[in-house]
Amino acid sequence: MSDTDMKVIKTSDLDLAFREEIMKEHGAEKLSMCFNCTGCTAGCTMAEHEPNYNIRQLLRMANLGMREELLNHPYLWNCTTCYKCQERCPQGVHNVDILLKIRTMAVHSGIMLDKHRKVAQLMANTGHAVPINDDNKEKRKKLGMGELPETVHKYPDALEEVHKIVRITGFDKLTEAQS
Repeated sequence: MSDTDMKVIKTSDLDLAFREEIMKEHGAEKLSMCFNCTGCTAGCTMAEHEPNYNIRQLLRMANLGMREELLNHPYLWNCTTCYKCQERCPQGVHNVDILLKIRTMAVHSGIMLDKHRKVAQLMANTGHAVPINDDNKEKRKKLGMGELPETVHKYPDALEEVHKIVRITGFDKLTEAQS
């Protein structure tokens, strides 16, 4: 790595309150116990498919309080939540749980991938992440299943309950498109 590839981290840019907010989550209090042993990355399923993915780097950024860089990190959403890293950690750091907390913080800050926003909006509007269209109905029939699953597609009155939950929880506001 050349000197031009290295990013200088300024202590004035670090947000220790962000780190403390993460560590309030149950299980996340062990974040500071990570000593970069590489056990999490060595067993990471995602890293096998995406060489630049490194959960250890994300945890280190969280530990340092690198709020903006972490919430906007291109690999924040790559974890498949298989929990291998968490099970392998000799310090008992809840890697995946911490990452899920950081993702939640990103969403509450208006940061969400467009494809995730689209799925969330589908869920909020239709009660399904994958709507049942005519093609899906036909496939279900060929498999010997009912045309509609036992969901709001079959019981449309329940959709109003979904909409009520979406409004009460503020999920509709979280999934709005950001400008």
